[in-house]
Amino acid sequence: MRVGLFGGTFNPIHFGHLRAALEVKEGFGLDQVFLIPAAVPPHKGRTGVAPAEDRLRMIELAVEGDSGLMVSDVEIKRSGPSFTIDTVRSFQQSLAADTDVFLVMGLDAFLEIDTWKSFRDLLALVPVVVLSRPHAADCSGDRDEQTVHDFIRSKLSPDGTVCEGPAGCKAPGLEPITVFQVTALDISSTRVREWVREGRSIRYLVPSNVRHYITSKGLYR
Repeated sequence: MRVGLFGGTFNPIHFGHLRAALEVKEGFGLDQVFLIPAAVPPHKGRTGVAPAEDRLRMIELAVEGDSGLMVSDVEIKRSGPSFTIDTVRSFQQSLAADTDVFLVMGLDAFLEIDTWKSFRDLLALVPVVVLSRPHAADCSGDRDEQTVHDFIRSKLSPDGTVCEGPAGCKAPGLEPITVFQVTALDISSTRVREWVREGRSIRYLVPSNVRHYITSKGLYR
């Protein structure tokens, strides 16, 4: 069994999140990717963040009928800030011993990982898949790859780091860290929230059942 853990605020979930999760699943031969909304994001303010139960429900609606994309409420049920290392340990303890677990995150999040709780222990626990940013330039994947390689060498492992292009970076005491280029859907949760506030349509930015949920609950007004 091979699973991916894709955490975030998901405020709200949109097609960029979903497409990235699907492509990671296929690209890494994963059986399932768990989308995990944070209850209390430790690196973000709470202003403008929809209640955790609403964000969880929107993810459930977004992945209905897709057996490869799952939803986990582990961070919502756990009290206190949603620290990723606690989530990874929870999954590793609950899944079968032979399950391969991958941590999936965006590039911006990864470039802050040295500020996370017990980040070195986290990087020693689980391989990381870093999602490329959406760029207009064809070479965006190469730029993001170089950015990650430079960050690892300067912040995480100055000595002994070996970065082998698509094979990722390997360093003593750390699991592999790989940049994965996903389809460049230039959609953001920030834009979705702004357009809702402005009364603009968010059709084709989020799944239709998520759009209807946002409207029915009056979220982001």
